[in-house]
Amino acid sequence: MKKLKGIGLLLIANILIFITLSISFTVLSEMILPAFGIDLRGSIAQMDLLWAFVIGFGGAFISLAFSKQMARAFIDCTQITEPRNQAERIVFDTVQKISEKLSISMPEVWIYESPDPNAFATGPTRNNSMVAVSTGLLNNLNEGEVRAVLAHEMGHVYNGDMFTTTVLAGLMNTFVYFISRFIYRQVAERNEALGFGVYIVLQIVLSVLAMIPISWWSRRREFAADRFAANTVGKEHMISALEGIDRWVQRTQFEYSTQDALATMKISGKSHSFMQIFATHPPIEARVTALRQL
Repeated sequence: MKKLKGIGLLLIANILIFITLSISFTVLSEMILPAFGIDLRGSIAQMDLLWAFVIGFGGAFISLAFSKQMARAFIDCTQITEPRNQAERIVFDTVQKISEKLSISMPEVWIYESPDPNAFATGPTRNNSMVAVSTGLLNNLNEGEVRAVLAHEMGHVYNGDMFTTTVLAGLMNTFVYFISRFIYRQVAERNEALGFGVYIVLQIVLSVLAMIPISWWSRRREFAADRFAANTVGKEHMISALEGIDRWVQRTQFEYSTQDALATMKISGKSHSFMQIFATHPPIEARVTALRQL
């Protein structure tokens, strides 16, 4: 029932967004623009808007509903239900205590094989989620730092970051499809082949541009999760955890994969790049500075 409730909330949010967009486009095209001598009536196809909604939010809706299953498919992981050693006990007990404090259902707890000290959380709702930590995290950080990282991930769960990120991605996808179709129709009336080429190019270009607000939101949610962890276990532990991760990356010259399907979920990722606006994580030093200012 909890999973159905989360899916229902996502569906309601998508419908409300679609209704808002539909009304806005109708008012804009039928009333506001004609008043300024710009008549686009008949050129904005309501069916395109409907399909933009279905395609844009459909994929996001499905990915959120099955986010736990897809995450497990990408990693070599083991679920912890009965801790077998001290490291597993720390992870399991920390997630359990924080979830009890927040009055939410305890997430599934997983440990996955990876040398880099990292962790992530996902799931359709705060009451139907999973938290996973890497073996590299357990091998390279001390107990206080591990607890801080887990608190960070629980912050994502409690704040509903998976839900809001999915809605934002669905909204961006809707705009990409609708704008591409709208311009395609204008060009195709004169030249069908040219219109198709323009449509493909627009899909690519607009999809890249759509990553800018999504990446911006991803960076904001990292700062928010850091604050949550600081308030839960103490900011010094969170600062120490981030600095420990950064030291490991610098020491090993580790390169985060650009093909990592779980990159936006993890606590640490590539943040220094030529195109900083596409980074999913803020630089470690910026996160540490923000924590020190709390």
